[in-house]
Amino acid sequence: MMRLRREDPRVVGSFRLHRRLGAGGMGVVYLGSDRRGQRVALKVIRPDLAEDQEFRSRFAREVSAARRIRGGCTARLVAADLEAERPWFATQYVPGPSLHDKVAEEGPLTAAQIAAIGAALSEGLVAVHEAGVVHRDLKPSNILLSPKGPRIIDFGIAWATGASTLTHVGTAVGSPGFLAPEQVRGAAVTPATDVFALGATLAYASTADSPFGHGSSEVMLYRVVHEEPHLIGVPDALAPLVQACLAKDPEDRPTTLQLSMRLKEIAAREAQGLSDGRPPAQRARGAERPTGRLPDAYADQRTERRTGGIPAPQGPEQGHGHGQGQGGGPNSGGHARPSNSRPSSPRPPSSRNPGGPSSRPTAGRTGGRQAPRTTGAGRRPSRPDPRLMRQRLIVFVVVTLIVALGIAAAQKF
Repeated sequence: MMRLRREDPRVVGSFRLHRRLGAGGMGVVYLGSDRRGQRVALKVIRPDLAEDQEFRSRFAREVSAARRIRGGCTARLVAADLEAERPWFATQYVPGPSLHDKVAEEGPLTAAQIAAIGAALSEGLVAVHEAGVVHRDLKPSNILLSPKGPRIIDFGIAWATGASTLTHVGTAVGSPGFLAPEQVRGAAVTPATDVFALGATLAYASTADSPFGHGSSEVMLYRVVHEEPHLIGVPDALAPLVQACLAKDPEDRPTTLQLSMRLKEIAAREAQGLSDGRPPAQRARGAERPTGRLPDAYADQRTERRTGGIPAPQGPEQGHGHGQGQGGGPNSGGHARPSNSRPSSPRPPSSRNPGGPSSRPTAGRTGGRQAPRTTGAGRRPSRPDPRLMRQRLIVFVVVTLIVALGIAAAQKF
């Protein structure tokens, strides 16, 4: 917020002005309050636009439509004076930074945050479109992040100044990168126009940059019409949906209702941690580190280290219906390896297992019973032999007695 300047009015209509909130292509926005203390964001139109009768008529139609909007994701229109020397309108004051400022100060948002914000904005656009209004200038600076969720501001009236926001001094940086191709061509504007702008806004929240880069207005508009957007850095969970929103043909874009439902699903999944919402660079670094579940290659490396650099020998192809892989066909390597199990080394037959390797349980399921667990390089834990333990104990006692007798004899002499 900034202090009022000398040329700024102190009272507009029934509202007292306190601070400057900002300025744009249409005019100056002030923080004001009424007699009851309700705070509003009040915008006063620029003098040159106020003298344009065509602008006044369009402005009146859009304000009338904006009164019909009902939705929690928009800043409610409180009052307006269309006949004043300088027309003005007041909307509900929304505390909180704009999406543009938050990303500029803190960097790109996470996939969960972007999906949640996008779902709320899509739902708000559904209410806007049902009222017969198309925003036409949706961008990060027109989205405020309040404690109760994102709010869309300046809806429904930007159409009257679409050309002005590209050619007049004081234009918000990046606006050309958020206009749909049909706006640039001068074609009909539909709700799909706002879907394109929302897709560009979500891409900005993901990368802290416009999907069409930077440059002069002419360069940016050319890219919007003729070049594909740059979506490097957009989370994998959101990239296909953002790409669909930025389709050149309005008919190829999802509707706001479809967008709202899809983003809610993504937000719920991301909140539960079912997909990786980290930026791509962090995901690439994390992929190089082993996780709790060892991949086959990493498990083979551990086996080689345990066996002194020699890979553990693979068991012969198992018979009795165990010589096929998970799909029921023979394994290409000639060895049977059940899915999600480590390779096991063969165990020589013993008196307890006269049938050899083929008669003992294999890794997998045999007869509906789960195979015994293995440890180490696939070897089954063995029980100590009681007879061998007794022999070792007798040897230890005899040696101890001999040593003790020898020490006693040496002390006598």
